[in-house]
Amino acid sequence: MEKQFLIDAFAKGEAWRLFKIIGEFVEGIETLHEIGPAVSIFGSARIKPDDPIYKKAEEIASRFVKQGFAVMTGAGGGIMEAANKGAAEAGGKSVGLNIVLPFEQKPNPYANIRLEFKYFFIRKVMLIKYAMAYIIMPGGFGTLDELFEAVTLVQTRRIKPFPIILVGSDYWGGLVEWIKARLLADKRIAPEDLEILKVMDDPEEIVKTVKKIVII
Repeated sequence: MEKQFLIDAFAKGEAWRLFKIIGEFVEGIETLHEIGPAVSIFGSARIKPDDPIYKKAEEIASRFVKQGFAVMTGAGGGIMEAANKGAAEAGGKSVGLNIVLPFEQKPNPYANIRLEFKYFFIRKVMLIKYAMAYIIMPGGFGTLDELFEAVTLVQTRRIKPFPIILVGSDYWGGLVEWIKARLLADKRIAPEDLEILKVMDDPEEIVKTVKKIVII
């Protein structure tokens, strides 16, 4: 049985694992290089199809496809499934980058371009390298991880600035207020760092905002 904790599993004499890592990078780059302009949509895998947030993710993905964007997700259920479904049913490129996990993650059936990864950090590179915007729907630790990694890369100028949109003022408003009250007030971030994030609710306005910034 393959080891679950892949990074912890590295040990002397196991440098051969680097070839697996290189292989995942090569497959990802070869597959995604031709998808054209894309947005990455993130959110909870635990949201059900009857949830209004699921429906909103479908609508947002559909609207992006109709404006010429591909839609990328982590290929799982919940918000990821909704976004892949919205993109596929609108006739667009619906990209699912699945991660192999011992629980929770199962690839949804709506991605028409699929890749599978064993290493989170490789999948993260693909989701950010080929995205022209990050659309962050309500989610948990994984969503927060993707959000703050992208914010940090923009803040430190390791990547070109791009739109990072938090969808749902009722869900994300408290987090943004905490950032202002603690991080900004305590001078842990600069005032201009707050401009990296936008909180929005309306699907049409979200797509318009990205289109204004991104020329495709």
